[in-house]
Amino acid sequence: MRQTKVDQALAAAEEMFEGDPQRAEVIARARRFKASWVELAEALSEVRQSGRYRDWGYETFEAYALKELHLKQETVDKLTGSYAFLRKRAPEVLSRDGVNQPIPTYHAIDFLRRAEEKEDAPEEVVGEIRKRVIDDCATAPQITKQFKETIFPVSDAERKKRDAAGLKNVGTRLRDLLAETQALPRKVAVETKDAIDRMLEALDAEKKKDDDREERAA
Repeated sequence: MRQTKVDQALAAAEEMFEGDPQRAEVIARARRFKASWVELAEALSEVRQSGRYRDWGYETFEAYALKELHLKQETVDKLTGSYAFLRKRAPEVLSRDGVNQPIPTYHAIDFLRRAEEKEDAPEEVVGEIRKRVIDDCATAPQITKQFKETIFPVSDAERKKRDAAGLKNVGTRLRDLLAETQALPRKVAVETKDAIDRMLEALDAEKKKDDDREERAA
């Protein structure tokens, strides 16, 4: 399998720091974390707690994770948060071998963690999520599709903002394409572009109304 640039960078870093076993081992686990995220999460938690990243020339743990391991802060937070959750709430999962006894993905564990932390979440639903994640090893997309609207419902206002942002993004890109395309008759392209312009103007006008209402309510 051809290595990606990140794989190559991590492999080179692992070789470069072979004289520092802990540092090299964390890098090695970063390379393997898609297959065994628990190993990496454990190592990251130890490095964060011990502060060893300072010995390696980084002012912050986040800078170390990003520059040396090519891991974004959001990923690191999910990994370490999911690992801490398992240690506290389901330690038996950490003893699984990952083959005969599958380990849930950290994305699924993160969803369960947030569900259990949500104060107004229905207890019976959270229990079902726990079973689906811990016992059945359901994937994050499966869990999200089944439970997100119940546990993390989106308000009408939030949904409207999200839909408006999506329409504006797609509309703007399509309008720019229509200005130069030769895939359509010019008349069709112009008429479609004009319709998109009207849609974008309507979106801007609606956003202004919503902003004014929020300002008056504040």
